[in-house]
Formats: sequence, C-alpha cells, structure tokens
Amino acid sequence: MEWQRSAFDWNQARAFLVTAEEGSLSAAARALGLTQPTLSRQVAGLEEALGVTLFERTSRALLLTQAGTELLEHFRSMGNSANRISIAATGQSKTITGHVAISATNLMATHYLPPILMGLKTKAPRLQVEIITSNQLSDLRRREADIAIRHARPKDENLFAKRLRDTTAHLYASSSYLKEVGRPSKTSDFTKMQFVGVDHPERLLGPLASRGLDLTTANFNFVTASATLSLELIRQGFGVGILPKEIAECYPELEDPWTDFEPIQIETWLVAHRELRTSPRIRLVFDLLSDGIG
Repeated sequence: MEWQRSAFDWNQARAFLVTAEEGSLSAAARALGLTQPTLSRQVAGLEEALGVTLFERTSRALLLTQAGTELLEHFRSMGNSANRISIAATGQSKTITGHVAISATNLMATHYLPPILMGLKTKAPRLQVEIITSNQLSDLRRREADIAIRHARPKDENLFAKRLRDTTAHLYASSSYLKEVGRPSKTSDFTKMQFVGVDHPERLLGPLASRGLDLTTANFNFVTASATLSLELIRQGFGVGILPKEIAECYPELEDPWTDFEPIQIETWLVAHRELRTSPRIRLVFDLLSDGIG
C-alpha cells in the first residue's frame, strides 16, 4: 500500500462523514461535540488533502458534489471499521452485556431480523435483545427503544439516522386466487377483485388511483393491523395485496398480477439515539443491522 496517498486525518474524514449524514455543519457539530468553525475547518482540510470539492455550499444547505457522493460510501466503510476497532479495543464483543431494544414493523422484524440476531448471538452471547414489533413509531428520546428500523427519515436532530437500501412494493396475489377469479387483462378488472389491506386502506386509494386502479374501501374485504397476517392472507388466497418485492419473492405461490403497475418506493432508515456513539452494545447491534439489511 502506498501510505503517502492516504495521508489524511481521520478526524477530517469523520467530520465529512457526519456532516454528509446529518445534512448540515451545525447538526454535525452538535453530534460530534465540536464548534461549527472547527468542524468546517476539518472538512475544508480534507478537501485540500484530497484535492476535491466535497460539498457545494449554498445559503440554505450543503449539497454533496459528485466527488463527495462517490467518496461517501468509502468513508462510511471506514467509519464502520473504526467503530469495530473501538469495540475490540474496549473489550471483545463476547464480553458486551446489557439490554438493547430494537423497534421494527412485524413484517420487517420477521423477515430480516432472525439471521442478523443469530450472528449477534454468536458475537455477544450475553447481550439481552428486546424486539418491539409495531407499526407505530417508537420514541427513542423517551427510551421506548434504542434502535428503530423506519421507512422515513426522522426529523428530530437529536437522533442519528443511516439510510439503508431502498426497496419497492408491488401487487401480489396467490396463484390459486388468480386461477379462481381470473387474471386481470386491464386495470378495470381489479375493481371486481378482493384486496387485503394493512390498517387504514383508505390511505391506499390515492396512490392506487394514480397508478390506474380505481378502487374503493369496499374492495378491501380483509383488513388487519398485522402485516405478517396480511401476508398470510394473501398467500392463502383471500385477495390481492401490496408487499415488498424481496419478501414476496420468498413465496413461490405468490405472483405479480399486473407487471405494468408502477412500484411504490419504500425507504429504509436505521435510527438510533446519540448514545450510539458512546455505547459499545448499541453500536455493535446498529452495525450488524446496517450490514445485514443494508
């Protein structure tokens, strides 16, 4: 390795990484416990060391340049490595004890968490993990959870958020149901079909109408607050439903009845309290969730 080519200050790299994730110098300064001028100098120092402009500075916001966007993932990898080094330096992960609460929707928790938690069980066998499954947002500032998996970026500046991979939701139905009622050949055919909904189906009518499906709440014969039950009802032929692509593709009995349907975009965010930066147990769980989902 040519060490001279990598001669920049890690503090400068961290300043850039946190500023990019927080979206502003003021928020990043609060997160790192620095003054804004100090943080600004560190970012400028990194730009000078690398010979690139990382941010476009406007009167209202900081915007990543193309170079900044291309380098961001590399610096995120460095940040994750630095956090793992910190955990190793303060004691092997197997010695980490305590309690960590993770909040997620029941569908997300059921589909994604078990293999990740198996890895956590191996790395930190003495750690106690509580999984809170709810469609309601947990209040991290009131310690209702330590880490949350959400589908929207939090607005609270006291929370740390990392965007994971996005996904899309599509229409799905069981092959048996489509064989029973007939596969649709035009969007108007859906008005004669039954749908399975999760909570407040009226909220889906607008997005579905914009995609050519003019439904009413009368089409939703089965509604539940449980996304896992909704999945099971769709699998067993109760009607058409909307499911994330990665989850639906795990079940061969499900198929997409209308491939021209415009997918619904779903963001995924990993959110934690600022204690994330000082708590080895929360940091360990956060990093494993980030690697496993992201």
